[in-house]
Amino acid sequence: MATLNISLPDAMRTFIENEVKRGAYSTPSEFIRALVRADQKRKAEDRLEQLLLEGLKSGKATPMRKKDWAELRRRVFEGREERARRRA
Repeated sequence: MATLNISLPDAMRTFIENEVKRGAYSTPSEFIRALVRADQKRKAEDRLEQLLLEGLKSGKATPMRKKDWAELRRRVFEGREERARRRA
């Protein structure tokens, strides 16, 4: 795991130390990691909401046909294969 040094005002450092002392987190690093994960989750949720709203505004929905489902499956599998190639 990589190390990152940050500078904090005394009040923030005290706050983090108190969170650790009261048992909410094992270490200050765990507290910071939890904050980062929460921010990442919030941003992913915001992005999903944005995409959903774009979909709703894109026009009237049409029923999915067998051809549509087949195309969707093909695109999903191609994406998975592409990601696997990049990881290899």
